[in-house]
Amino acid sequence: MTPERLAQIHAAAFTPDRPWNAAEFEALMASRFVTVFTQPDGFALTRLIVDEAELLTLAVIPAVQGQGTGRRLLTAWLDELATAHARTAFLEVAADNLGAIHLYTSLGFQISATRQGYYLRKDTAAMDALVLSREVTHSHLPVSPPKG
Repeated sequence: MTPERLAQIHAAAFTPDRPWNAAEFEALMASRFVTVFTQPDGFALTRLIVDEAELLTLAVIPAVQGQGTGRRLLTAWLDELATAHARTAFLEVAADNLGAIHLYTSLGFQISATRQGYYLRKDTAAMDALVLSREVTHSHLPVSPPKG
């Protein structure tokens, strides 16, 4: 998938937030530590340094959100991490992105920190980011059952 297509999908998924542009994707993809997992209507941009993995962004076109694209992308990422001997995986998500939080917690991620006012929004107050993390295992089942 080209940096331009990544930017198009990101813009659709993250409007009205500031989406990343093609040059930003191109710069990230130049790193040997970064991997992009793709589906026709979405992608996951990830980074692995030594044994720590980060989901930099996950974007799915809104018309197909909730249909399994994000789960397939995350599962592919977690599969790769298990074979790469990663120990932990983490990500940041806007505290008001309840659909994404549900997806991540269903895959065993748990809230480990909060970054106050992390996401700057155009027309509203800044939004907190939740930092979610999990141990990397050979199974995508939660490390412990989600609460609630």
